[in-house]
Amino acid sequence: MRLTFLGTGTSTGVPVIGCMCDVCTSSNPRNKRLRTSALLEVAGLTILIDAGPDLRQQALAVGMSHLDAVLITHTHADHIAGLDDIRPLNFRQKAAIPLYGTRPTLYDIQKRFDYAFANLSEGSTRPSLELTEINPTEPFMIGSVTIRPLPIQHGTWAITGYQIGRLGYVTDANVIPPESQEHLRNLDVLVLNALRAEPHPTHFSIAEAVDIITNLNPRRAFLVHMNHQVDYATTNCTLPEHIQLAYDGQVVDIEDTYE
Repeated sequence: MRLTFLGTGTSTGVPVIGCMCDVCTSSNPRNKRLRTSALLEVAGLTILIDAGPDLRQQALAVGMSHLDAVLITHTHADHIAGLDDIRPLNFRQKAAIPLYGTRPTLYDIQKRFDYAFANLSEGSTRPSLELTEINPTEPFMIGSVTIRPLPIQHGTWAITGYQIGRLGYVTDANVIPPESQEHLRNLDVLVLNALRAEPHPTHFSIAEAVDIITNLNPRRAFLVHMNHQVDYATTNCTLPEHIQLAYDGQVVDIEDTYE
């Protein structure tokens, strides 16, 4: 199983428009962060996790040419605003692409991308998405792969994390309920959001993320959804050896039985 980090930044991305801080003007490419998203390759399938506004740029950077499914964590703009860029893959595959989310998630997508589901003029182009509702606490299958959704709190929002084999993927969290934590223990790889050093009302800080990772005991952990206050090199030096900031384009191979 292989995970590619398409983007590792918060909702503004890094650099931030108009900002001249040290991180935004840094020459270190690992301080350039598109909005958080990832591509999972497992058991012959290619699965996109979230589709933010940088999807076109991210897809071109990794040579994306096929998608079997899209998993959505929640419907904030930095996680779904790029869904229209699914269109070229629809054309290439000559098929709708399954998109998985909870009932509130699918409802929001239908509202915000209403043109994709309307009977429009012949010849108009639009993303073709096969919406598939998931129960937020029940595993489901994509091909031979079992996906377990995990209820996660993001401020007042109830959003979805995912556990797939020995990978756990959680972004935009400030609380992981105990029942979800049980499915994230002792994994090979845990991906977790860590916005900045200072506390935040709807996201884990770096220190909070490290504490949670220590409790959940993965073999390796990668932090995502960082803002422009987080310098890659400086921050990584302060982290335990098995915890790193992820960076855009990073590829991680994960131990698993899906082969």
